[in-house]
Formats: sequence, C-alpha cells, structure tokens
Amino acid sequence: MLTGVPLTQDSPKHIQLAEQICVAIKQGHLRPNDPLPSARKLAQLYGINRHTVMTALQNLVAQGWLSSEQRRGYRVNQALPIESSQHIAKPSAQVRDIQADFALSLSAGELSDRENTAYEYSFAGGLADLMEFPYDEFRRHLSQACRAVNVAQLHYGNCSGEPALKQQLRHYLRRARALECDDLLVCNGSQEALFLIAKAFIRSGEGVAVESLGYPPAHRAFEACGATLHGIAQDKEGLNVDSLRACFEQNRIKLLYLTPLHQYPTMVTLSIGRRMAIYQLCAEYGVFIIEDDYDHEFHYRCPPLQPMAASDPHGIVIYVSTFSKIMFAGARMGYLVARADVLSELTSLKQLMNHKNDILLQMALANWMASGEFERHLRRMTKRYQVRCDALASELQRYQQSGYPLTFTVPDGGMAFWVNTHQDVSGLSARAAELGVYVQTEAEFWRFPQQHYTHIRLGFAGQNEQKMRIGLSRIISLL
Repeated sequence: MLTGVPLTQDSPKHIQLAEQICVAIKQGHLRPNDPLPSARKLAQLYGINRHTVMTALQNLVAQGWLSSEQRRGYRVNQALPIESSQHIAKPSAQVRDIQADFALSLSAGELSDRENTAYEYSFAGGLADLMEFPYDEFRRHLSQACRAVNVAQLHYGNCSGEPALKQQLRHYLRRARALECDDLLVCNGSQEALFLIAKAFIRSGEGVAVESLGYPPAHRAFEACGATLHGIAQDKEGLNVDSLRACFEQNRIKLLYLTPLHQYPTMVTLSIGRRMAIYQLCAEYGVFIIEDDYDHEFHYRCPPLQPMAASDPHGIVIYVSTFSKIMFAGARMGYLVARADVLSELTSLKQLMNHKNDILLQMALANWMASGEFERHLRRMTKRYQVRCDALASELQRYQQSGYPLTFTVPDGGMAFWVNTHQDVSGLSARAAELGVYVQTEAEFWRFPQQHYTHIRLGFAGQNEQKMRIGLSRIISLL
C-alpha cells in the first residue's frame, strides 16, 4: 500500500518516489512478492509523469528492492528479509532485541582534545616553527616531482620507500650521524615505525622496558600491541643502569625504548659511559634497543653524540627518526634502520598496514635533499632555535633573580626546557589554557602515577621570542 504523500521540490521526484516505496517495504506496507500499481496509476497517484515513475522503478530494480517480469509488472523482491510488518505476527515475549557485543580486543585510550596549535602561546616541546619553513622552495621540488614522475611509480609497490629518497637518507645518515646502513624503511612518521616494531616483536604480556619519565605515544603503541611496560629509574645522567639490570633479572624483556640524545621529556643527554653499559647489558640479555633520535639535528653547545646504532656490533639497535621537527608534522615522514632480517620483517608488516607511500612527497624530499637546500634549511633553523633557547634561558634566569624558585639546566640541544617549579603544578595546564597558553606538566609524562608533580616542559622552538616572553609571564603569574 502506497499513501501517495505529495512529492516536494527538495530533490528529484524519481528519488523521492523511490524513497517512499522503500519506506513502505521496510514498514511492511508492501510485503515480499506484492505487486506494485502500474506506472500509469503511480503517475496519477503522485501527480508526476510516467517517465519519472519508470526511472524510479528501474532504479529500485537495480538496487534489489523490486523485481520486474514481463507482463507481470513490478513486484517487491521475494528475497528481502523484511522482519517487521503490519501483516506479520508480532514476535513472542521471549524474543529480545539483538545487540552486537562491543568488546574490543584492546583499547587505544581516548583521543586528546587538546590541540597545541590552537593556543595563542604554545610551549609544545616538539613543535617546529612552521612560519619559517621555506614553502616556496619546497613547492618547486614538488612541481619537479610531478613533472618527472614515472606513471609506474604511482602504482602499488615500493612500500619500503621511494629509492631516490632512501639513497639520499643513507648519504645523509652517513655524513651527519656516522651511521652506515645498506637499507632502511621509510614510514608515515616515527609513530608508525614504533607501532611496526612493537607489532613485530611483542606477544601479549611480554615486557618492554621504558624510561619512567618518557614519551606517552610510544608507551601507548607498545601497550596496544599487548606489551607489559616496565619503568626504569632515571637520574641526572639519564637511564639508571642498576635499575635496568634489576628489571632484566626479574622480567622477560623483549625491547628497551630509549631517547638517548635528548631524553624525552627531561632533555638529558645519555653519557657515553651509560650508553656503553646499557648496550652491553642488552646484548647480554638478548634485548633489542629502540633508539628514538627524534631531533638529532638541533644540538647547540657541541657536536651531538653519534647514535648508538652507529656502533652496533651485535645488531640489536633499531634506529628511528623523523622529519616532523625539520619540516612539519603533517608531512608524515619518518624512517627506521635495522639489521637486514629485522628490516625485512618490518617491511613485510608495513605492507599489510599501508602498501604504498606518498610517492610525490618522497620524491620532492629526495630532490630537496639532493639540491643542498635541505641542509641549508637545517643550519638556518639550528641557529634560529639556539637564539630562542638562549632567550628562554635568560627569561627564566630573570625570574630566578626576582625570587621565583625555578631550577633548570640549559639543554645542550633539543627544543625544550625541563623546569622544576618546586611547587605542585597539578591543574596548571588547564589554568594556563584559560589564558591562551599551552604548557605540559610532569604528570603527562610519567608512566606510573606519582604523589606530586613539580616540573613543567617549556618548548621554545615553535614561537618567536616576543610570544615566548608573554606566554612565560602568564605561566609565571599562575605560579
């Protein structure tokens, strides 16, 4: 039964007619195998022409709602599983509504609703200054990539990365970080690299040793793959070797996650002695090291220490880095280096997740690196960030001299300060947000809850000195 509800002018009439017929079928007014009125009668009922009716009916046949037979006209498809109908007996009281069981195998936690770029003053620790990126320069390399691309390159394949980019990365790593590698894997940012490693190495319940004060997205990636995290104590020199040894003796640990050059979030550089002791300990217990070298380029007081991966006789270091701090996070460009068998497994796993790269962006980046403009940009930004590092140090020292109990060490490199306020900073982030300031407190980085939190992390790279001074004054007003 069709009611002949008048059609409106909101959408094409054949679509409205088809929708009314579908509603009649769903509600049981038209049952499976029921005949429909003729096209002429439907045209009269709805006040439309016969061609419009035929278009609607043919579309419903194509979608499977109706069937059409010669000399029998149009009927409701017999195969439709219409369960609710005015003409079908109601289900007994014993029948209950069926609900899908929303039970996930794991939970990745809630997404953060704090967007650090939405604030007038942002002290986000890993935020590059996007106003200083050479967009016009990079646009030329994107255009060159579009002109030079081979159509075959745009098809599926090369999930490990564009060969031209991999070649440039190998040259760059050898020259800038003394890291020799025959091959590497290009990823959609370092977070994908960390997830790939965790997925490849970790079975449910197996252990990953992490810095107790560390990088939360890495921790979440490990836990999402079933890992049990074990926090290792830290001191003024970085990861505590005795704490690490005790962890290895008491637990089955598969991976150790480290940020040795600029420890996240404290910015401590792990000393040579500590690095050697940690490496020997991991080799003894058969533990792989994930070395996250997220901002190697930005080191100011002296040349940066070589990565641990540059001296890896046992092949137990998986080296991870990113272009997010050099370019911008939206570029989603990271990479990892590992020994051949590990790299092969990680590449195969990446193919399951994402079996093609952003070929044009990778070609453009390869062109940018080959031109020499990439390293000129690095040198320019390193100088710019050093100036901002010194400016923030001067401002903090000025507040110290005014009587504020602030304690900090000027970092040798990186993009942030770790500042002890000597008072409880719980709730400081929310109060600062009301003043238009983004700042992170110690509570956001502890893997395990503490009784009180006194430190804040002040990123200095992402905003100019004037904004930095105004934003810092607002934070100080809350202290």
